[in-house]
Amino acid sequence: MIDGIPFFTKSFARRKSMKIVSKVWLLLLALPATSFAAAPGSASGGAAIFFSAVVISAGFGLAIAALGGSLGQGNLASKAMEAIARQPEAAGRIQTAMLLGLAFVESLVIYVLLVAFILLFANPFMKFFGG
Repeated sequence: MIDGIPFFTKSFARRKSMKIVSKVWLLLLALPATSFAAAPGSASGGAAIFFSAVVISAGFGLAIAALGGSLGQGNLASKAMEAIARQPEAAGRIQTAMLLGLAFVESLVIYVLLVAFILLFANPFMKFFGG
């Protein structure tokens, strides 16, 4: 027993959640492949499916970038506050380094936003899908 719960119960819950996660990842990886499943004579059907796959991919890319950026910024600010608490006399230098690091982390999220805008509005791959 772990924490009053039988071990096999936690293991079963973990396996069940891993099955759900693997099915979601399989769906996300298989979704762009549907853009190739249009009928041979209908170029517009393939273009519509391709565009919808691009929109979904851009949305997931932005969500992952925002999640990673926010976790990184929170960790950076936390460590900077700990460092300032340990050495208050170096607060100016630590704060400058923290702000520079926050700018770098935020610039990565802005780059993902730029790539998403390019894929949505000026997609260089659209010529291959009849658009």
